Amino acid sequence: MPNEQYKPAEWLFTGQYGEKYSASSVWKIFDRLKKQHNITKQGNVHLLRHTFATRLLESGTDIRYIQTLLGHSNVKTTQIYTHVANHELTKIKSPLDSLQIKGNPSNLHSINKHE
Repeated sequence: MPNEQYKPAEWLFTGQYGEKYSASSVWKIFDRLKKQHNITKQGNVHLLRHTFATRLLESGTDIRYIQTLLGHSNVKTTQIYTHVANHELTKIKSPLDSLQIKGNPSNLHSINKHE
């Protein structure tokens, strides 16, 4: 039903007896699904994890939350994802860009001299 939500107790995907999937099982499922859907592009489970973390970071999620979600004990491990998200820095607009200053901005120091 569309209004129902899946609320996992502990693991998003659980094995047959409610335990987490082993890493090898996840890789096997991933490979099988790639073959089943004729996906030939390079990629793996780690790339999905990396992309997930990078997108969270780019959308503004605090790095400490991402650290917890990924199970990293040290935030330095999580900070690896920050270099990937740095291209987002180019989209940040300086508050100075929104100022409507008339004349040559390099002469701002002289504005107060004439008041």
